[in-house]
Amino acid sequence: MKTIILGLAAATALTAGAASAQPYGYGNGYGRDWMPIERRMERIDFRIDQGIRSGQLTPREADRLRDQFNRLVRLEARYSGNGLSNWERDDLNRRFDALSVNVREARRDEDRRYGYNDYPRY
Repeated sequence: MKTIILGLAAATALTAGAASAQPYGYGNGYGRDWMPIERRMERIDFRIDQGIRSGQLTPREADRLRDQFNRLVRLEARYSGNGLSNWERDDLNRRFDALSVNVREARRDEDRRYGYNDYPRY
């Protein structure tokens, strides 16, 4: 009987210890404001595609954002050749933040594409 009680007590202690070691935040183990660079690239690419499909981005805006995105991808590949330093990671995060703001602003402005009518004309 004592061995059963000791076994249950040990199992309970191990379970409580494992539960307290779980990460907080968004469940990915990272801080609330940080996301892996690969994930950020996927999200921005998705947002550009979504803006094109919904008509929120004109072809000119989409081309400009794609160009910025592709330059960032090339820069990330150049930086990660020998591993990212803290400075390089911070630099990429600043640049991705700026691109994210550009995507948001371009999708929210009133330049819309409806069918074959692209307006406003520049």
